[in-house]
Amino acid sequence: MKIYIAVVTLCLVALSAQAQEKTRVRVYDGASKTPLEFVTVSTEKDWLATTDSIGNATFSSSSGARKIVFSLTGYKKKDTVLALPGNFNIYMARDVAALEEVTVISTTRNETAIENSPTKVEVIGAEDLAEEASVKPGNIASILGDVSGVQIQQSSATSGNSNVRVQGLAGKYTQIVRDGMPLYDGFSGGFGVLTIPPLDLKQIELVKGSSSTLYGGGAIGGLINLISKRPKFEQEVDALVNYSSLKEGNVNLYTAYRNKKVGYTLFAGYTNQQAVDVNRDGFSDLPKGSGVLVHPRLYLYPSSNTIISIGYSGTLDERKGGDMQVLSGAADSVHRYYEDNSSTRNTAEYFLEHYFKQGAKFTFKGNASLFSRDLTSNTTAVNGNQLSYYDEASVYLPLRKWLDVVTGINIVGDRYSTVSPDTALLSRYENFTVGAFAQGNIRLGEHTTIEAGLRTDNHQRYGLFVLPRVSVFHRFNEHWAARGGFGMGYKTPNPLVQQNIEYNILDLLPLNNVVTPEVSYGYNAEVNYKHEFSDHVSLFVNEAFFLTQVRNPVVFYRNASGRVDLMNASSPIVSKGSDSYAKLDVYKWELYLGFTLTDARNTYLTGNNFVALTPKHRGAFIVAREFGEHWRAGIEGSYMGSQYRYDGTSTPGYFFMASMVQYKAGKHVIVVLNGENLLDYRMSRVELLYTGPVSAPMFKPLWAPIDGRVINLSLRWKL
Repeated sequence: MKIYIAVVTLCLVALSAQAQEKTRVRVYDGASKTPLEFVTVSTEKDWLATTDSIGNATFSSSSGARKIVFSLTGYKKKDTVLALPGNFNIYMARDVAALEEVTVISTTRNETAIENSPTKVEVIGAEDLAEEASVKPGNIASILGDVSGVQIQQSSATSGNSNVRVQGLAGKYTQIVRDGMPLYDGFSGGFGVLTIPPLDLKQIELVKGSSSTLYGGGAIGGLINLISKRPKFEQEVDALVNYSSLKEGNVNLYTAYRNKKVGYTLFAGYTNQQAVDVNRDGFSDLPKGSGVLVHPRLYLYPSSNTIISIGYSGTLDERKGGDMQVLSGAADSVHRYYEDNSSTRNTAEYFLEHYFKQGAKFTFKGNASLFSRDLTSNTTAVNGNQLSYYDEASVYLPLRKWLDVVTGINIVGDRYSTVSPDTALLSRYENFTVGAFAQGNIRLGEHTTIEAGLRTDNHQRYGLFVLPRVSVFHRFNEHWAARGGFGMGYKTPNPLVQQNIEYNILDLLPLNNVVTPEVSYGYNAEVNYKHEFSDHVSLFVNEAFFLTQVRNPVVFYRNASGRVDLMNASSPIVSKGSDSYAKLDVYKWELYLGFTLTDARNTYLTGNNFVALTPKHRGAFIVAREFGEHWRAGIEGSYMGSQYRYDGTSTPGYFFMASMVQYKAGKHVIVVLNGENLLDYRMSRVELLYTGPVSAPMFKPLWAPIDGRVINLSLRWKL
């Protein structure tokens, strides 16, 4: 009897094998002929397979002619009838309109195109970063400052340190992450954006307003996600040299390659800056400095559905500014002021991505970073370091055609120590948070999507935080669409966060037991209009409104003994306003016009309570054009409206102009001539940058550029 059953079973298996035979497809980009990853293969009703990292997919089916559908964001859906089983090569055509909707994976963690996402994500894409790498190869501060509603605030005339402010809120409310993992916060936020070269990035994703559900409570004013490049099947080599009229030189190299099982990326860069006294007041407006950055990554592909990466990033940054006579080695009893900053950042990083059937994805990633900074001046010597770490496990689940969910857990922490001197009042500071999050996208028909999420964090000192968030997107027709949302966030007190005014570390008091975390409530709404008049003429217009309240705001103040302490203000910080822009493409012309209105107030102050150094009105325009196959030129300008100083007086508004000419010599060589601040507007043209004697200057908070006009020439070779 057992033999009979076995024989019948074998016969059934054989019949099944005949009825269900294997079909193999390989999918390519129709233009470049490169394999396409993550293409969905399906019938009109059922999912069959997803292509692997080399464009292959295999599925079982019955014999006969069947209609098979191939789909991928950025490409036109391809319906074709195949005589199954068999081996087939499929070529997909790019969808130019869809490619404008850059797919956001890292920030929203789903496959929703930006244009249809309930969360408004602004993307600085590969083309813009490639141009910026030739214009400002040393760091990304310039290109971030070009985004409406974003302000790069230089906080030190001596070191050049800057922070990123979004929608009128202080830099501490902007969270900067790389590939979804935090790197730059607290003490380690020093010189953050000034040490990130654009050549090492695929794109930058920016969310204005609260994005705390997925990325932690600190993303109150906005989130900046830096997306690293990944290797392709073609060998990539990108080398650049640059020199500017303000004595800055850059040498950068990026190279990458992968095959079926192994890949790598490598970035190496060097920057050298000579000290420059632009306004000839005897003090450096650009510090003497140098920086080295290396960032290698190894990629492993153990199967067609799994990607593993491990990497290291190392940065060494030296900056010395102050009295030009001291910097030249001729210090005396009068000329003795200087500030020397030496910092290192060593980061280990990893991630694992595994793709399941039906498009589900599991991600496990993390990093650990050690930041150390030596600050030496003619009066102070301080050494401190901060260990930061982050680990996360998350799952993306497309549960239905109308519903997908991402959920996960993470731990994040940092530990600061003042190594020397041992007399420092703030000798140690520590954070540790365990968080869990879930967010779902619900598609109500073809035109409406709701994105709702919830995050719970447990901080080792301040306990539990619950952060809800909801956004809605609706497309009325092919031209009109609208979105709106609400989100909460929080920020724990930290005496080491970056401020518009830098405080001496030795003046900082340990965190007291009275101050409590800040809690935020953020609202946003917008409407946009697009129209493609022809293949060569298109218009996009966006009008957005925002409102953020930060309750229990933590403020810095000097007590009677001159030490710096923290306290909660009695009323919230309120920032509200609108952000408007229009983009017109006419054949080879690109035209952009934008305006931002920001009303940011410290409501706990009486009288003039505007947030200092925040322009109420800001406008910008860009005009660019391609001339044939080799030439491209552009000009951009911006107007920065009047700002209030900390003493309540107002600054004048000013214009900022820049231009660029690019020449492509063949396929591989690009030469760029660029000019910034062509009108040479400087704060020093209005007022002195410091008060007090030359031997002990007190520098004023900066509200305008101090480095003046700069011209740079770069040569780039790309394979």
